[in-house]
Amino acid sequence: MRVLQGKIVLITGAAGGVGAETARQLAALGAIPILTGRDMEKLERLSRSIGGEHGVYELDVTDFDAVQDVVRRVAGTYGRIDVLLNNAGYGVFELFEDAPLERFEAMMDTNYMGAVRCAKAVLPVMRAQGGGQIVNVASMAGKISTAKASGYAATKHAVLGFTNALRAELAPLNIAVSAVNPGPIDTPFLRTADPDGSYASRVRGYMLTPERVAGAIVNVIRKRTPEVDLPMSASIGIRLYGLFPRFADRVAGRWLNRK
Repeated sequence: MRVLQGKIVLITGAAGGVGAETARQLAALGAIPILTGRDMEKLERLSRSIGGEHGVYELDVTDFDAVQDVVRRVAGTYGRIDVLLNNAGYGVFELFEDAPLERFEAMMDTNYMGAVRCAKAVLPVMRAQGGGQIVNVASMAGKISTAKASGYAATKHAVLGFTNALRAELAPLNIAVSAVNPGPIDTPFLRTADPDGSYASRVRGYMLTPERVAGAIVNVIRKRTPEVDLPMSASIGIRLYGLFPRFADRVAGRWLNRK
């Protein structure tokens, strides 16, 4: 895919899971992935497995000074940033009654404000170079909320609202803004969100692989697609839910509430 050749793609949360697999696929297609995350040991291990040119930077997306510093360094080294992939995030599945307020604040600070900080930092770079793309990894939880996901789902609803507003605002600057909304993925994310593995066991039959989600992200970058839902069956379900929410709650409530 020559359209990706030489593209500078800054990836947050690249140390594992979908971020790491997306970096591998982009590198194989000639792009230059810039790997960022908090765990330098994992990033360096990933770096050794990637062929071709790439960069590695330690980054905590909850620290705006750090975000600005990394963006300045990347832009200074490579001359541009073609794509920002906001992938950093985590979740904890628990009843609202049991969840401390600090958990809501921490998830929002990483999942939503992390994307805001990174977009804020790269915008001047993309404006100056005449265009670019911001890809936000949201979730199907940003469209349909379920039990035990009040904190996590709220962050992903926020990411989608932010994405939609930003898409309209930045279109005149030739900056595409995209959302990728996967369902459950077989990654270390679930070990934090679902420590006892009960949710993972219930959704095993339709759990996505990191490779599939990464492939969808690569296609979104290649085609500058505004939004994609994964899997397709869930996308259809979401549309039906929007049209008939009460009926869907009665029919699909038990299927959706598997946490």
